[in-house]
Amino acid sequence: MKIHRLPFVLLVLFSFAFYQASKSPKSAPLTESHKKRNKVVAVNIIFKSSDGGKTWQDISAGLPANATANGFPKDGFIANENGIYLRTANELYYRKPNSGASFWKKETVPVNRASIVPGKNGVLAFNYGGQFSQKVNGTDLWQPIYTGFPGKNVRTVFEAGDTVFVGCDKGLFKSDDNGKSWERVYDGGWAMKLLASDGVLLATSQKGIIRSVDGGENWVNVINEGGVGIAIERIKGGFAAITFNTETETRRVRTSYDGGKTWQPIDAELPPSMEVASITQVGEYLFCGHPAGIYRSSDKGKTWKLLLPAIQDKVFNLSVSGNVIYAIPRSGGC
Repeated sequence: MKIHRLPFVLLVLFSFAFYQASKSPKSAPLTESHKKRNKVVAVNIIFKSSDGGKTWQDISAGLPANATANGFPKDGFIANENGIYLRTANELYYRKPNSGASFWKKETVPVNRASIVPGKNGVLAFNYGGQFSQKVNGTDLWQPIYTGFPGKNVRTVFEAGDTVFVGCDKGLFKSDDNGKSWERVYDGGWAMKLLASDGVLLATSQKGIIRSVDGGENWVNVINEGGVGIAIERIKGGFAAITFNTETETRRVRTSYDGGKTWQPIDAELPPSMEVASITQVGEYLFCGHPAGIYRSSDKGKTWKLLLPAIQDKVFNLSVSGNVIYAIPRSGGC
């Protein structure tokens, strides 16, 4: 009888090949250049311009690529002489002034889900539950502050000299003794952003823009169009504000040059929109974050020019430090 040896030979060859493969590494290690080529780099999270909005630089590299997955809080960005702070989702990142590309340091904040605002002695972090913490300038130390605040539902905290204001869903609270005791000075619904200039206090509120000239003891509406106050900013010689008008169902942009007493619209040349997000000034230029992109005006809002088109469906929120303007695209504006 003739024996067929071919299947036996194939079996031997297969076994030898399997043995050799088991001795070899499963995959070769990735080289550094290969890793860099395949690394996902963060883009379109934050831009800056140092030439009056003519050109814009994306400085997102170094941040998590998915930083905008859950959006930004309203109070999530600070830029000043000490550097840049940016909250992305549930994390806070810091960038030194004039630092090189892709340098962002992750901060450890003791307050959960913290929003951030500037403070007189360092960045202030707070959350909706009424917890406050302050970073000591020049250190990595965060320490609790205003632990005796009596309420919750906190919207903002603002330090003006020796006076502290906390805006809540139930109004505006004031302390003249570094937070040891508190007085409610406004009860017309929530109060959000505050600013002070030359003895005038202004705040965005549930009823528009409110104003005080007696240190925050009494407040009156100066812009009331049936809707809420969106933004308030200092500009050269006055203030700028954004509010929602319930009749036109649009957000309106206005300026005041008499200490916030009277306000003039400056949005006639801007496309009407319900999502205008911010208004600010650098040098002689006004800048507006609009759903169409970033607009600039050289004549106090009489005319506007589109400088940087919008990214997808996001609206730029603008902030200024010195002569540098920063832009953060956010879904829904603010």
